[in-house]
Amino acid sequence: MERYTVIIVEDDEITALNLKLSLQKHGYKILAICESASDALQSIEKYKPHIVIIDISLQEGNDGIMLGRKISKNYPIPFIYLTSYSDDDIISEAITTEPYGYIVKPFDPSSLHATIQMAIFKFDMESKRMEEANASKIDEESIEKLLYSKREADIPIVFFGTVYSIDIAKNEMFYSGQKLKLTKKENAILRLLVAKLGSVITFEQAISYVWKEDGATENSIRTLVWRLRSKLPTDIIKNASGIGYYIES
Repeated sequence: MERYTVIIVEDDEITALNLKLSLQKHGYKILAICESASDALQSIEKYKPHIVIIDISLQEGNDGIMLGRKISKNYPIPFIYLTSYSDDDIISEAITTEPYGYIVKPFDPSSLHATIQMAIFKFDMESKRMEEANASKIDEESIEKLLYSKREADIPIVFFGTVYSIDIAKNEMFYSGQKLKLTKKENAILRLLVAKLGSVITFEQAISYVWKEDGATENSIRTLVWRLRSKLPTDIIKNASGIGYYIES
């Protein structure tokens, strides 16, 4: 196994030590143990670890979630949360930062190792998808060609997500044959995701294709996808944390 590097963000000395010893037994290299979000950001900038483990309840607050949000926005590094919380509001807030996993206190060393391995694997796969997406041209003509190549026989219908379909001629989306009521931008982002099934659409690509003008941001895309998900009967849009979104082929 490659010797992966880890930064631990934990303000409880005993928990931090247990994490360190458990990880070292599994071959990980501990670059730093940080007690605060500010110290963690300095260490992340300095060491560029493979992964960060963050206690949600730093300093008896939710500073861990704030740190996760900053990492997701600014660093191409996966992170997982260490938590003893079961509060739905806190978990819901943590989910919005797009972590790669959760470890519940008191943690089991084997589960900890498995969670880290899965997080790093998922991050690596998403990074490869992003490279593939960046290498592909995103414009109206190329998207239309991709959709046309995916059509069913000689009819302008593309099936995806098992029971979804898109009429590429009318630009209409269906679920089990029932038309979905979507806005123009919701149709556009879904059309883009279907054209690039299995590949990550980055925030920049989505902005360029959906808005076609200045003024949109990553938050614009996040909000658009959030609204679209609320209208879809099943959750087919996957997060590529900090990068963009994709639909599995």
